[in-house]
Amino acid sequence: MGDPEDVLSPRESAVRSAKTFLLQSSPSSGLNLYDHLSAVLSRVLSERPESAVDMLETLSADVKRSSLQHRQGTLRDQPETPPGLPLAQEQRGLFLRRGGDDAEHEDELVETPLPNVAELAFFLQQAGVGLGTEETQRVFLALKQLVDTQPLQRCRLWGKVLGTHGSYLVAEVEYREGEEEEAEEEEDEGGNREEEEREGSEARVDQEDGEGQEEMDPLPKSSYRPPPVVPREQNGSGTNKFCYFVCSEPGRSWVRLPPVTPAQITIARQVRHLLTGRLDAPVVTYPPFPGNEANFLRAQIARISAGTQVSPLGFYQFGEEEGEEEEEGAARDGYEENPDFEGIPVPELAETLSSWVHHTQHILPQGRCVWVNLAQKPEEDVEEEGEEEEKEEEPDEPEPEVGPPLLTPLSEDAEVNGTPPWSTCVSSSLIPQFAIAVLRSNLWPGAYAFATGKKFENFYIGWGQKFEGESYTPPVPPPPQREYPSGPEITEALDPTVEEEQALQAALEEQRAAQEETEELEGEEEEEEEDD
Repeated sequence: MGDPEDVLSPRESAVRSAKTFLLQSSPSSGLNLYDHLSAVLSRVLSERPESAVDMLETLSADVKRSSLQHRQGTLRDQPETPPGLPLAQEQRGLFLRRGGDDAEHEDELVETPLPNVAELAFFLQQAGVGLGTEETQRVFLALKQLVDTQPLQRCRLWGKVLGTHGSYLVAEVEYREGEEEEAEEEEDEGGNREEEEREGSEARVDQEDGEGQEEMDPLPKSSYRPPPVVPREQNGSGTNKFCYFVCSEPGRSWVRLPPVTPAQITIARQVRHLLTGRLDAPVVTYPPFPGNEANFLRAQIARISAGTQVSPLGFYQFGEEEGEEEEEGAARDGYEENPDFEGIPVPELAETLSSWVHHTQHILPQGRCVWVNLAQKPEEDVEEEGEEEEKEEEPDEPEPEVGPPLLTPLSEDAEVNGTPPWSTCVSSSLIPQFAIAVLRSNLWPGAYAFATGKKFENFYIGWGQKFEGESYTPPVPPPPQREYPSGPEITEALDPTVEEEQALQAALEEQRAAQEETEELEGEEEEEEEDD
């Protein structure tokens, strides 16, 4: 027999049975009467209506409706958009086939400037650097899109510059003859229009200021003359020999970078700045950089190209015209492929730096590849100079800046704080007969070059920063200039005392009296001479 306390009374048994009945759920709504009555009574006690018995049916219906409201919706929750979906939709256009039959485009396929990125990726993989198989294929298609939309004569995958929020794929291109001038004219028209509007607004402000100051004393004019601006090199020469297009991801639009100026290269050498991945982002540095991130990226590309674009010795040679120019004293700025080049053995390329040469012009401290004399004024300016400027002493003639000529061997490159500028190796020592020579720059980390037989290529993938060999220290601002030269004409003097004023007045009276006596004596002498 069990415990007497476990035996329920008939009343307790009836209550438990009734509660069990009330807790039975409805097959249609899933609700039970016990919970529903509890909710209705709770609402009556919380609201306390005046006629609760009359509103019991209404309250019961509201409670039941509210409990079923969350089950009445038939729409599904909208799935979240994956982060890579927008980019995938943009890259979808790369895989769409354009044009008609292949037979109609056979000539275009043969003469296309599109580089063989798949072959480049194959050699770069042996060198231990690259973009990966999938990204390389997308870059290949993106370059094809660029070639199809621009009138290009030459196109090359320059590399990839990394940034804090995004990266830049860089393509080095060369326009067909006459095509680049049209594009440049369109850009110049927009720039000239903005410059004219800016000059007009400045003229209006100056005119308004002049009208208000006509009745006042004229303001002093500053004698400061800013240093002359170094002109940029023309397109197709020097630092602007090639044009560069960039895009953040394959499939997105290519953007042409503006030409680089000597001032931008000069300031870029003095600062350290990480790119953000936005071309219109400001470059906040000291000294102030003249431009935005697009200009800074273009300056870094010019510096990296000048220091790391190399080729095997003998692959390029100077033509007859370049040889004549050098005899006359002009610097060589062009070269051509050597048809007789048969290649250099890979072990020789990996052993000595003398087997490699620079085929990009060196950038001088002036920021140009060809030095320009700023002290020499044009004939028009000389004729307009006045006599005052002619009396001034002519400044000393500056010494022209000279850099290493084209096709200079890499063995002549200088070290930076004991760090050799280059490192060479062979891609594989286990299978040397199929290995390639790999060259890596230590001054520009991320710059690579490879060569095998008659094939060679340069590639860069990095942050666009040069190795300095020591911690970077920002330059100190110059000392503040003096507002005006100190002198008796400007410096304020103390007021004289009463005694000093009386002494000065007495001295002036004595001087005046002495002068009158002198004049009287001279008059008497003249009268005596006339009488004689």
